[in-house]
Amino acid sequence: MIRSPLWVAVAMATGLTLSGCSNDDNRDSTTLPPEPAPEVQVFAENGLLDVRIRRTTFGVPHIEADSIESLAFGSGYAQAQDHLCLLADGIIKANSERAKYFGPHKSIDFATGLAKEEDNQNLISDFGYKALGVRQSAAELIGTLPDRSRAMLSGFAAGYNLYLADLASGAVTTPNLPCAGQPWVKPMADVDMLTYLFSIALLPGAANFMDLIFFANPGDGDEYLPRPAATASVPRQGQMMLAEIRAKAQARAATLATPEVNPREMGSNGWGLGSEVTDNGRGIVLGNPHFPHTGQLRFWQSHLTIPGHLNVMGGSLVGMPGAVNIGFNQNLAWTHTFSTAEHFIMYNLSLKEGDRLTYLFEGEERAITPKTLTVEVNIGGGVTIPLEKEVYLTAKGPMVEAPPALAPFPWDDTQAFFIQDANMNNVDVLEHWSAMNFASNLEEFQQAFKSFDGVIFNNTMYADDQGNAFYIDDSTVPNIGSEAENALRLSPELRAARDQAGFTILPGDEARFAFDGAVPYERAPKLVRRDFVQNSNNSYWITNPAEPIEHVSPLYGKRRVQQSLRTRMGLTLMSDARGDDDKFSPAEVESALLSNRAYLAELVLPQLLLQCQAQGTTPVVVSDSLSVNITPACAALAKWNGAQNQDSVAGALLREFGYRFDSDVHLDVPFVYTDPINTPNTLASDGAALVALAAASVTLTQNGFDLEAPLGQMQFVEKSLPNGQPSGVRFPWSGANNFEGGFNVFAYTNRPGDDTLLPQHAYEPAIDAVTGQPTRSELTTEGYHIDYGSSWMMVVGFGDQGPEGRGLLTYSEAYNAHSPHWADQTSYYSDNTALRPLLFTEEAIAAETLSDIRLQYQK
Repeated sequence: MIRSPLWVAVAMATGLTLSGCSNDDNRDSTTLPPEPAPEVQVFAENGLLDVRIRRTTFGVPHIEADSIESLAFGSGYAQAQDHLCLLADGIIKANSERAKYFGPHKSIDFATGLAKEEDNQNLISDFGYKALGVRQSAAELIGTLPDRSRAMLSGFAAGYNLYLADLASGAVTTPNLPCAGQPWVKPMADVDMLTYLFSIALLPGAANFMDLIFFANPGDGDEYLPRPAATASVPRQGQMMLAEIRAKAQARAATLATPEVNPREMGSNGWGLGSEVTDNGRGIVLGNPHFPHTGQLRFWQSHLTIPGHLNVMGGSLVGMPGAVNIGFNQNLAWTHTFSTAEHFIMYNLSLKEGDRLTYLFEGEERAITPKTLTVEVNIGGGVTIPLEKEVYLTAKGPMVEAPPALAPFPWDDTQAFFIQDANMNNVDVLEHWSAMNFASNLEEFQQAFKSFDGVIFNNTMYADDQGNAFYIDDSTVPNIGSEAENALRLSPELRAARDQAGFTILPGDEARFAFDGAVPYERAPKLVRRDFVQNSNNSYWITNPAEPIEHVSPLYGKRRVQQSLRTRMGLTLMSDARGDDDKFSPAEVESALLSNRAYLAELVLPQLLLQCQAQGTTPVVVSDSLSVNITPACAALAKWNGAQNQDSVAGALLREFGYRFDSDVHLDVPFVYTDPINTPNTLASDGAALVALAAASVTLTQNGFDLEAPLGQMQFVEKSLPNGQPSGVRFPWSGANNFEGGFNVFAYTNRPGDDTLLPQHAYEPAIDAVTGQPTRSELTTEGYHIDYGSSWMMVVGFGDQGPEGRGLLTYSEAYNAHSPHWADQTSYYSDNTALRPLLFTEEAIAAETLSDIRLQYQK
């Protein structure tokens, strides 16, 4: 093992070109073709992993190696430096070991390991991932992966493990790292990384059904409850915990409901601008993913280089081993948004009469197979006991069940349901993103999508130095046949079931509705333009309004439907945020992104203020028991400055009005699909908007907030300390929300913990003055406490010397509260509401290098 402060890169071999000489030398004058450039080295030579990691301003790692495996090795080490606890938690979750280390309940006090709420969530998660078979499949499939994927997995695991070893030996120190030395923070293998990636691939689909998988059973009693394994010796405290688990499981079963698999807040914005709309005729990409600021869907910035082969920078989800998810290289840039496409199908089975474990498929009998699973559960004092239960599987996915009174998924004498997820065992994830990273032009970038189906749930927007703009939704979508597609379009029953559930439910007894594999590239919605492509989480349909996309599988989402206020804001910015030359520069794209305009206000505020004037001091009747003089609210809104910035008076009032605004109710001119940007419009004159404004204003005042408070006094980021307590440092925040038609969006889930066990604090919810329930906006008694929204933001253009990028990671590079890069970019955004230069060239990196290490490890 070698570490040194400086590293001299090994020169890469280059192809030899032999040129012809003059005939005077009596030599052959034929010019030989150049030899092909050497292929990139995949595995480290002689098993010696060797990498250089330089950190620049804001802690960004620039990782350089001579092989894919060594590059992933450096990525694993650097990610562990910044996110050890988060990575370790993700691995134990995917491996169904949360209950083993933390007991059955997710809501724990991280400092003590004790449950704060008895919810069985760890137990349900552990059984769920075992039912989905992520670990078993990883073990079975890892030997079949291409060399590049295997190198990325093994290299990353080695880097992570080296950092653990360095912590244990004292070679590196990280003061007060809360998870250091904990038994659940342990070395990983490449199969652990593949297990983790398989679990992430299921997040938009089957992973939402953990409760329904846990509950599913052919009986009508409590057969679904876990029990001690036959060989287990259960001490008294274990018996008490088992009784508690069973009681909580029964209580939870009484509230099962259909999961919301694509919540309205989940989203992103992406632009790919082509030569016709840029000032220099080269492409520009705007990347603006709106993602959680905590948990396993957190972005991390890095710069990855294999000299002569790869030079890519951008943001990746924590745990991506040696590849960039949203970023750019020397010739092209790309970004993603959350697709409206569906990635799984729920099938309704017809059961054999008198047999709940046999279903019919084209008249033939097929088995529903019980499988006994075992999970270790920590009962305290270092003691674990094995609990087991049956889950029920078809050949294509697990059974799910919810009581008929709560959701329409019963398992009775005639019918039952199972989930088939197109992302199950998705082995293309690493190959797909790696191929995008290595691409040097549009053809090579498109080939990544032709060859692989690893872009799990994303739209893709692209632009390059040749001025091409490209869009594709080649997320992993079930490849149903044309008969099934037509039935989904035309059958009132199937359409009604889909609208009610929020996802597709198909008959499971006919072959015409079955699927194997994902929709191929040829049939995915896509578009190449020289002006622009864009997406803000509506469907593929008006990626570019001048060329609507039609005639694709209905599983990709709806067409000819009303667009969100955010999509309309984005398309408005696309038109009116250009410079005087009617072209975009990268600086103008950044200004558009961070303008914090609110489309709702631009659509209705002038009309709303006129209605205010007509209403005067006459109280607005909100309910039988509530009437409100809206004069103060109207006066406050009249002072709003046109954007949701820190100094925006009445920004919170506009937001609370936005959460009560309904285009179908409050606008007179309906949606017309031939004019999707401008319709619906025109505020209704029936007084309904004033009722919404009155309710918004009284909610704010009853919770102690000034109607004229600048938004920055109410909207803030406050990070959690390792023990889950608030840091006490609040960063005032600029930015809008989906419901007011913002583009640079932030939100407030106010739910501690997210998908990680690492604790997050939350404040008491503010109460809606009309409903008496917590506000829909998740306003707290302290204001809008941000934990979601714009995350890895970037604007990348191309000049004569290559890419010119600016970006920001709003929640900063490191998760460790004692790192200098825990809140530095957070503070930067709060102070500037601007992006920062992305250091891509050797000159820029050298000028701002904070640390420089070389790591070697012999496998």
